[in-house]
Amino acid sequence: MAVPEKADDRSARPLPHISDATLRDSAHMAGVEFGAKDAAKIADLLVKSGVELVEVGMISGPAGKDTALIEAVHETVGPERSLSLVVVRNRQQVERALDEAVRLGVRSVMFSIPTSQAHAELKLGSPSARYLTVVARAAIELAKERGLHVTFSGEDGARTPKERLVPYVEAGFAAGADRFRLAETVAFLSPWQMEEQIGHLTAIDGAEIEIHSHNMLGMAVANSLAAYRAGADWISCTVAGIGERGGNAPLAELLTSLRVIHGDNRFDLSHLTELSRAALAGSGLGRAFQSGPTTEHAFAYELPGQLSNPEAYETLPPEVVGNSRELRVRTRITSALVEWALTDDPGLDIDVEGFTAWLGAQQEEAGRPLLDRSAIRKLAVEFASR
Repeated sequence: MAVPEKADDRSARPLPHISDATLRDSAHMAGVEFGAKDAAKIADLLVKSGVELVEVGMISGPAGKDTALIEAVHETVGPERSLSLVVVRNRQQVERALDEAVRLGVRSVMFSIPTSQAHAELKLGSPSARYLTVVARAAIELAKERGLHVTFSGEDGARTPKERLVPYVEAGFAAGADRFRLAETVAFLSPWQMEEQIGHLTAIDGAEIEIHSHNMLGMAVANSLAAYRAGADWISCTVAGIGERGGNAPLAELLTSLRVIHGDNRFDLSHLTELSRAALAGSGLGRAFQSGPTTEHAFAYELPGQLSNPEAYETLPPEVVGNSRELRVRTRITSALVEWALTDDPGLDIDVEGFTAWLGAQQEEAGRPLLDRSAIRKLAVEFASR
């Protein structure tokens, strides 16, 4: 079936580059953990489909949990077609993480740096815009010294006022960064508002801009296309929309939209169904996974900061749509998660640190089954009765 030509008002612009964050953003999605074989298959199908960049894993220091995934993707599609996220908290931590990235053969990194006041205070310990810029510049300079391609992000950038965001982005490019990613960490903008926000950034001379949107409001694809319309060069997405907080911009919907709306024939769409099925099977979500605020995954977390500070991550509280907040975890079990799970259970006197270590060992022995709050409480009673 021939695709009709469109009278697109931006048809003269180069079509957007596509990056896929399935093998990175899924690590934030409660209970989802891909293995190395899954990562290799997904990366291979992504590249066969025409996706330019496969984002894989998070690196915060040596001996991270995602080492096997990164190595599998490098072996399958090459490090030049992949990118890994490096967590940014302070200079010493960034140096350790970058040294590990270099050891793994990583060539491109993405710094996740919180730009909104709320997220900066939570993760950097200060809401100061000046401190935010100092941290970003130092991280970028350290990465460039190691010969790495650098993307730096504005985590929660959609809710960051332009008066705070634009100087930060300008400073990052001045420090040598190659690309800036606006992360709509908390779904917040309409497509027309996204155009305006991205427009402030594409007005920066020489800026290369990427959009990474979440789908809690069901507008991740629309906002991604709006960002492209406003001058963004890259769009970040995930297979089947896999990701936390309602999911991300789903790859299949994005690529088919580009074909229908912009006449984009660069991608081999024939791999998309196989790719979606492989990702959903490997993630343990199953074929019934859907994105959006009413799914059982929408408000599920495995990071203690998200459970303790949900207002920093949620567009609306789950109760508004009749949903609920939940903990779901496989191997990323910490004492902070255990403490949250056992909140409001004063009758249970337990050594949290000891129970956490025991629980981690039980999970490995049992093949990493998915745990929620009720399962953790049940196992805590078993542990206390030993």
